[in-house]
Amino acid sequence: MFTLQPESPVRLVTQIVEGFSRLIEEGALRAGTKLPSIRQFAQAHGVSVFTVVEAYDRLVAQGWLQSRPNSGFFVRRRIGGTAAPAATSSALGGNAFDAMWYLRKIFENRHLTMKPGCGWLPRDWLFEDGLKRSLRSLAGEDVDLAGYGDPKGFLPLRKLIRDTLAEQEIAVTPDQVLLTQGSSQALDLAARRLVRAGDAVLVDDPGYANLLFGLRFLGARLIGVPRTPAGYDLAALERLIQLHQPRVFFTQPRLQSPTGSVAQLAHLHRVLQLAEKHDLLIVENDIYAELDPDPRPSLASLDQLNRVLQIGSYSKTVSPNIRVGHLVAHPDLIEDLAQLKMIAGLTSSEFGERLAYGALTEGRWRKHLKGLRERLAQAHERVAGRLDGLGFELFAEPKAGMFLWARHPAIADAAQASMQGAESDILLGPGHLFAADLQPTSWMRFNVAYCGDQRVFAFLEGQIPPR
Repeated sequence: MFTLQPESPVRLVTQIVEGFSRLIEEGALRAGTKLPSIRQFAQAHGVSVFTVVEAYDRLVAQGWLQSRPNSGFFVRRRIGGTAAPAATSSALGGNAFDAMWYLRKIFENRHLTMKPGCGWLPRDWLFEDGLKRSLRSLAGEDVDLAGYGDPKGFLPLRKLIRDTLAEQEIAVTPDQVLLTQGSSQALDLAARRLVRAGDAVLVDDPGYANLLFGLRFLGARLIGVPRTPAGYDLAALERLIQLHQPRVFFTQPRLQSPTGSVAQLAHLHRVLQLAEKHDLLIVENDIYAELDPDPRPSLASLDQLNRVLQIGSYSKTVSPNIRVGHLVAHPDLIEDLAQLKMIAGLTSSEFGERLAYGALTEGRWRKHLKGLRERLAQAHERVAGRLDGLGFELFAEPKAGMFLWARHPAIADAAQASMQGAESDILLGPGHLFAADLQPTSWMRFNVAYCGDQRVFAFLEGQIPPR
C-alpha cells in the first residue's frame, strides 16, 4: 500500500489521493479492486474518518474510483489505459475542488446536529402552519395534474409578486415576472443568458457561494468587488470596471450572504452611475428582502429594471422545500429568460407555486414575517454578544437577516476549524467558500438562528489557544 506522513506539510487528504492514484496508475491496483472501507483505512492509518471520506470522494470525482451503494469503493475501469481526467479539479484548481467537496458533503449536510454555518432557517422558524393550511385547501381544488402549467409560472402568484414589488416602488407587469425553481434556478438562468466562458464577471467578495460555483462552472473569470460594512469599496469597483471591462455585476446589496451587510443608498446610486457609464448589467440577488424590517430602496427600484435584473425567493421565509423563486427584468430580457427556462427544464411546478400562493394569501403571512424579523433581531443581539465575548471581530452588526461574519485573531484557517467542527457534529461556514479566489481565510459565517446551543461556543472557545 503506502505510508502516510503526518509530519509532512502535505495534507493527509492529498497524501491519500496521491497514494491511491499512483498505485492505480502503476497497475498495482487493477480495475474492480475493492478498497478498504473508510473505517478500516482510518483505523489502520490512525487518521480521522472525516479525512478518509474526503479523500475517497475526491478519488471518485477525479475518476479513479467508483462508489457502489452498500458495497464500498472500487477501482474504476479506465479508458485507453489512463484514468478519467479530473476536469472539474484541474479546471478550477485544488482549492476550488476542496471547497466544492465541502459545499456538497458538509455545507449542505443537514444531518449534523449543530448548524451555525448553514444558510437556511430552522423548521420552527418557517411558515409551516401556512403551508399546511394551503395544502389542505389545495387538496380540495380541481388542479390539472396532467399539464405543465404556464411557462412563466402560476399567474395569480405572478400578480401577487407584482403587487408586492409595487409596495417596494418597483413597477412591473405580471409578464415581467418569471417564476423559477428557487433563486438558484433564477441565478443560473441569468448567468447562462449573460455570461460566456472567459468573460470577466464582477461579484461580491466575499459573496454568495452557490452563485460563485455556478459562474466558475460556466468558465467565467470572477472579479471580486470588496464588500465593506457600508456596502462596497467604490474606488475598487470603479478601478476593476476600467481594468476588466465586465458586462455584468452579480451582487446582493441587502443583508448580504455571508457578511450580513447592507449597502447604503449612496452606494446604490454610485453603482448605478458606474453601470450607466460603462454599459454594465446588474443582477440583484434580493432573496433576503422579506427579512429586512426597514423599508429601503433597492437597485431595482432606483433603476426600474433598465439595467437591473432582480431575483427573489420564498425559500428563506416560507420553506426551502417548495422551491419557488422569481426573477423580474426588462420585458425584452424576460422573454429570453423564459425561453431559456423552457429549454433547460420546461415549466416550473405549478403545484408548488399554488402551494406558495395559498400560504401567502391565507391571512397570517404578514404576522409571520413580523414575528420572524423580531426573532432574528433578538438572536443577532445574543450571538453578537457571545462572539464578542470570545474575542471575535464582527464585520458588521446588521441586527437583521440571518448572518454574522466574524473572525478571531487566534484562528488562522477557518477551513481547518470547520473540518474539526464537523468531527464534533458542528457545521461551520468557512470563509473560503464565499471568496472569489477561494483562498484560505480566518473569516467564518454564522447563522444566528442556529447559534443557540452552548456547545457551539464551547467548541469555538476550544479553538482559541490559551494566552
